Amino acid sequence: MSAVDRIADPWGTRTPYARHAAWPRRVDTCLSGGTDAASVERWVQTASILQSNGDAMDIAVRDGRMVGVRGRPDDRVNRGRLDPKDLFGWQANASPDRLTTPLIRHGARLTECDWDTAMNEVVSRSHTLLDERGPGALGFYTSGQLFLEEYYTLAVLARAGVGTNHLDGNTRLCTSTAAEALKESFGCDGQPGSYDDIDHADVIALFGHNPAETQPVLWMRMLDRLEGDGPPRLVCVDPRPTVPARRATVHLAPRVGTNVALLNALLHETIRTGRVDEAFVAHRTVGFDDLAATVAPCTPKWAADICDVPAARIGEAAEVLGSAECLLSTVLQGFYQSHQATAAAVQVNNLHLLRGMLGRPGAGVLQMNGQPTAQNTRECGADGDLPGFRNWQNDQHVHELARLWNVTPDSIPHYAPPTHAMQMFRYAEQGSIRMLWISGTNPAVSLPELSRIREILSGEELFVVVQDLFLTETAQLADVVLPAATWGEKTGTFTNADRTVHLSEKAVEPPGGARPDLDIFLDYAVRMDFRDKDGAPLIGWTDAESAFEAWKRCSAGRPCDYTGLTHAELRDRSGVQWPCTQDAPDGTDRLYSDGFPGAHPDTCQSYGKDLVTGGSMDEPAYRAANPHGRAMLKGAEYLPSHEPTTDRYPLQLTTGRTLYHFHTRTKSARSPQLNAAAADVWVEVSHQDAAARGLEEGDLAEVASPRGTVRARVRVTDIRPGLLFLPFHFGYWDEPGGHRPTDPARGRAANETTVTDWDPVSKQPLYKVAAATLTLVGKSTGTHAAAPTNTASAPARPHRVPATEGGPAALVDEAIEPCANTGRGGAR
Repeated sequence: MSAVDRIADPWGTRTPYARHAAWPRRVDTCLSGGTDAASVERWVQTASILQSNGDAMDIAVRDGRMVGVRGRPDDRVNRGRLDPKDLFGWQANASPDRLTTPLIRHGARLTECDWDTAMNEVVSRSHTLLDERGPGALGFYTSGQLFLEEYYTLAVLARAGVGTNHLDGNTRLCTSTAAEALKESFGCDGQPGSYDDIDHADVIALFGHNPAETQPVLWMRMLDRLEGDGPPRLVCVDPRPTVPARRATVHLAPRVGTNVALLNALLHETIRTGRVDEAFVAHRTVGFDDLAATVAPCTPKWAADICDVPAARIGEAAEVLGSAECLLSTVLQGFYQSHQATAAAVQVNNLHLLRGMLGRPGAGVLQMNGQPTAQNTRECGADGDLPGFRNWQNDQHVHELARLWNVTPDSIPHYAPPTHAMQMFRYAEQGSIRMLWISGTNPAVSLPELSRIREILSGEELFVVVQDLFLTETAQLADVVLPAATWGEKTGTFTNADRTVHLSEKAVEPPGGARPDLDIFLDYAVRMDFRDKDGAPLIGWTDAESAFEAWKRCSAGRPCDYTGLTHAELRDRSGVQWPCTQDAPDGTDRLYSDGFPGAHPDTCQSYGKDLVTGGSMDEPAYRAANPHGRAMLKGAEYLPSHEPTTDRYPLQLTTGRTLYHFHTRTKSARSPQLNAAAADVWVEVSHQDAAARGLEEGDLAEVASPRGTVRARVRVTDIRPGLLFLPFHFGYWDEPGGHRPTDPARGRAANETTVTDWDPVSKQPLYKVAAATLTLVGKSTGTHAAAPTNTASAPARPHRVPATEGGPAALVDEAIEPCANTGRGGAR
């Protein structure tokens, strides 16, 4: 066993392998100080909760406490590997500031109370609003951190119990574009590809996806292919100099907001050079002529002027993509959170459809997720759709749910699309939503234009319930706070970005009076006395296993069919991809090997939308355009961004993640190692823009947009000129006083500056495109930005920073053993 500092070396040691070979095992382990494998009393299976990869792991338990984790070498997703957030993030569970008792507001203060008092207040307010204003007065805003069983329970009680259309998740912020892009191309959600496609692809294209930081174990797999025989060629589209970009055969760094123009040029070249699989397109798709007409004028030279990328470089990328034998593409926030988000993501699907690159090893597309259970919010109906990928416009689908829940169809709201999160907050702002129940998320840091969000959540007419682990910035504004149990303290399932289902078992007891989210939702349903049409309890399950069985009945016959799975089955196996049925008991590696059944008019999850306006199609139009259920080629013209630069705001601003943190740092910052690796906000600026403003590494600068300001230390990088980058993780809970300073010039959260705008199709907020300015506040006195030096935040060559000063080297806490990689054999 060799110890590796997994903060300084986040991807660990290499295990190279050749194309078409199996990815070798490598078991990563991290145990607390004074603990070795022999002293561990129990290993309890689970999977990662701090990214969407779904890394399978075991929790080490001793004396009723978590004392470490290790990877599961037999799991198809990670083959024993863990990333830094996996290895260190579990420490947050034992943080001394965990919420352990409910809180209720009395005037300006939150005071402790018992569960009956807290729940009675929530139920009383619910009944009053239902009686006086109807179900539209209640809204539910959930997370990508809960379990499948919890989302499904929430969906049933919200839609059939309360009868509200206002249910959405913070997955709206990170993966709603993935869902919409899949529905637009294939009629249904669900990833066509598999992580195993990395083993077989000869070209891997990363569109707005930085796996080295967002899914580090996925990047480990790509790195091992790159180091083995027959390595793939990489095409990387990202405006920042990410680690994958530095390894790319072709790196395109377009001006943010121009992704559609770039993809249209790549499609233009694919058609012009005769790289279209004509038989596949003719027999398995509709819409080619319209797509070809849309991209006909979109030459590389045309796109070069818009994207500020050399036309020759676009041609090189088109040649690599067009000559691939097996092309795997991944897409994430660089497309999803940018201008024309769904339109851009759909063009990636189009590239695969034109080339016939679907349904076979190495040929697939992964419209990636940003959270560990984002897929479950979409499947279960907690994120803008009806449960089981059902179509709210299809009366037959609504009647299926009504029969399943034994309610009348009219009791399930389907008069309009399920309300998306951004509209829910607008309704709260306007006063039509009077109660908002927020579970497992922190919108007071994660939503755009934070001054507006704080004002909404603080409004006297809005009753706010927050269900969480800690007293977050959002919880501080709540009327009732409910302490929740988390991963490792409860049992449930969750599904990753390539449809792999894992079981997470309860390892330890939650602290104090904290309760699992499932128990809280079931308690609410009982206290509200929700009934079916025969007078029986609406929700008949009582624990996670019976909730899973209820979900299986909902999923039966739908594209996301779980009927071949049980908790016991998942306990014996480390991960299974849905659909898993009697006909496919081992799960399904890839979708669309034999056609596109989810696109049939009777089955499809959506009848589609206009990619430019977001306007919905109806059933007759969809049947006329796609009567036999084929994949859909849908083009979109490029439109300029809604917020161009100006003389006052001459720079573009984009936001994003860093490797060592997750979302608003409620868990990751409570790990000493992760927090030390990226302890405070920074702003990345090109050396050209820094020099023009008299800025150097470590200077304190102010980033301002038309909405707000952030002060941050400068990191001079090789980012494209004209662009600034802020990590969005940093809020105020760990600042003095625990909340945002009253001085507006002291902003720390990137979302003080972002715009209230969203994609017309997916309704995903646009965090990647804003106009900004950058000014010097104070010169550095030898202080460097607290940004990692081994990621996309690496200093530009003339401005190298010692790793021990500005980055994560040597930042392992002495209380935790250095994380180990145990060889290729990986014995557990």
